Amino acid sequence: MKGGYIIKHFAGTIVFFSILFISAGRFDYLQGIIYVALGLLMGVLNYTVLKPDPELLAERSKPGEGAEKWDKEVLGISFLMTLLMYVVAGLDSGRFHWSPDFHPVLVITGIILTAAGQLLFLIAQKQNKFFSSMVRIQEERGHTVCDTELYKFVRHPAYFGTLIQAAGFPLLFGSLWSIIPLSVIILLQFIRTSFEDKKLREELAGYAEYSMKTRYRLLPFIW
Repeated sequence: MKGGYIIKHFAGTIVFFSILFISAGRFDYLQGIIYVALGLLMGVLNYTVLKPDPELLAERSKPGEGAEKWDKEVLGISFLMTLLMYVVAGLDSGRFHWSPDFHPVLVITGIILTAAGQLLFLIAQKQNKFFSSMVRIQEERGHTVCDTELYKFVRHPAYFGTLIQAAGFPLLFGSLWSIIPLSVIILLQFIRTSFEDKKLREELAGYAEYSMKTRYRLLPFIW
């Protein structure tokens, strides 16, 4: 199961990276090279120092029963929007240069935000042994509330990391047009967080009390 998940993970990553370079129409695509380098670094961290336990890898590879229908729909739309975002970024900054040149400081900021967001996601995954790829109550695994480390500050720190890296994407690529599909992805992230939080409050023992202690769902000090 573990080996299959790793192969599946990296195969999917290669497909997304390929879309960038195909859209750009060239291999000497600096923004794409930087993005791939960050992705490979995070991939190595994901299976070394930040490696989840085997049970979690199995769950993320093939979630058990009880996944929410609405979550599948949200993830499906997010997947399509992510593909579109990669295509638009590649066409824009790699081929047609629709957007004006970004100042190097903005590009560096984009690199930092992308790396920080991806790293935050991996740390949150490592800290929560019930970090499934689908929204569901994992009764067969003895699902309990994770309320330590990052989860003391915000109830969904991995989603917060997703927002941080999302903010960095158009800056790293220097693509204003990629903000359009990216905005849909961000909106879907807020929707998913709201629905998931409601389900956990209603169905996961101790989560309602946890939400009283850790007030913010996604954005520290805001929401």
